[in-house]
Amino acid sequence: MKDPLIANLAAHENQVITGYFAVAAKQVRSKKDGTQYFALTLADGTGQIEARMWDAAEAGEFTTGDVVKLRGQVCRYQEKLQINVEKIRKAHEEEFDAGDFVPKTTRDVDELWAELNGYVDSFTDEHLKALLRSFLDDEELSAALRVAPAAKSMHHAWIGGLLEHVVSLLGICDLAAKHYAVHRDLLLTGAVLHDIGKLQELRWGTTFDYTLEGQLLGHITIGLGMVDRRIAALPDFPPELRVLVSHLVLSHHGRYEFGSPKLPMIPEAVLLHYLDDMDAKMQTMRSEFARNAANGRGAHEMTEWVRSMERPLLNTAAFLDNGRKSEE
Repeated sequence: MKDPLIANLAAHENQVITGYFAVAAKQVRSKKDGTQYFALTLADGTGQIEARMWDAAEAGEFTTGDVVKLRGQVCRYQEKLQINVEKIRKAHEEEFDAGDFVPKTTRDVDELWAELNGYVDSFTDEHLKALLRSFLDDEELSAALRVAPAAKSMHHAWIGGLLEHVVSLLGICDLAAKHYAVHRDLLLTGAVLHDIGKLQELRWGTTFDYTLEGQLLGHITIGLGMVDRRIAALPDFPPELRVLVSHLVLSHHGRYEFGSPKLPMIPEAVLLHYLDDMDAKMQTMRSEFARNAANGRGAHEMTEWVRSMERPLLNTAAFLDNGRKSEE
């Protein structure tokens, strides 16, 4: 295991460290005097941190996706930990283990895969079951689904994140289908397929990024094409079901300004949109609470401003627990 880890950098505040990090983002910016500096986002398997190298001329050659060796001081800027880099260079392959730089799901992937298949096996609609089996029984696609992240940097942005998100969403969709008496198998089909295009939208290695296809088309367009091709290969797939499954994929972002080509117009699509959004937001909150603790803030304190949710957050359990301890 590499040392130091980003998750442990709060313990090194105001200290100079030497370590290895993956470059998740790299920008060249200009200071007021015209000289250039690097604005970096560094990553490892435990998180990300911003870094600055104020004299870009002193840096070796490296680019986004590279693992670098650096020396710098851990400091705090606007209440956030940051590294002021003194020296940096691209690391040699023999100097690091690539697995140290890739965040992974904490869930057992085999168990997640079994849960996913268990839901599909429970379907009573044979057409929808056959559609999902055509995806899950494809060796290349299933291998990708077991490791793909659900996003580049938002919710479930780690190896296995997409599978973890889908299985979580299946659980709450199953409950909602019973509560609202909607078409269960159709709603669960949407849960499995709504983000299937991310298998081609994203690429993953030491960092996560978009493919060219992902940048030009996006996962909704890509996913709809994948679904259309699978349905075309299934004999006697009902055209009415094809329209409904396609609508679930097209409308799951819920609003035009969120990139949804269509608004949800059927009960299952409305449920899918809100439950998908809820699962993403709850995972974001869990991740922010963990980051709060890693950055040296009390787990019972408000987090920093969370850009994706446009607000700071408070961990209810930690807040109440701290209050009880104060009373003792």
